[in-house]
Amino acid sequence: MIGIEPVPADGAQLRQAFGCFPSGVTAVCALIDGVPVGMAASSFTSVSVTPPLVSVCVQDTSTTWPKLRDRTRLGVSVLAEGHDAVCLSLSRKTGDRFAGVDWVAAPDGGVFVHGSSVWLDCSLHAELPAGDHAIALLEIHGLRAEPDTPPLVFHGSRFRRLAAV
Repeated sequence: MIGIEPVPADGAQLRQAFGCFPSGVTAVCALIDGVPVGMAASSFTSVSVTPPLVSVCVQDTSTTWPKLRDRTRLGVSVLAEGHDAVCLSLSRKTGDRFAGVDWVAAPDGGVFVHGSSVWLDCSLHAELPAGDHAIALLEIHGLRAEPDTPPLVFHGSRFRRLAAV
């Protein structure tokens, strides 16, 4: 045996294992009745170039995603180094998630966080059930990339910075 154990029912060990994989952190946001609404998501990945798609996984218990999924446009911001407080703010369960967050809205309603390394102007392409989450496939309609702006990295339940090797 090589030391692989069954997944315990409580999920704590599985969450710890998932934390061994570093990920970027995104903000998925839109204007609703003139007010910014958004959430932080670390389960984000590129999917396809043709058509241009990315994905984000959203917990079924999210109270924010049901408000966002029907928007004409969603702003996806890949958060940058130094956006630790922004990520924590957008992760709050209560209160004003945008307090202290420097943001801008696009004409179609997507909301973007200033200083991010990438802005993606998206719409919902498809949504697939996946266990206790939904996989939202987002079609990219426009973008702005700042390749010299280092991303915020989430690893081992902490924010990290990239280091050159």
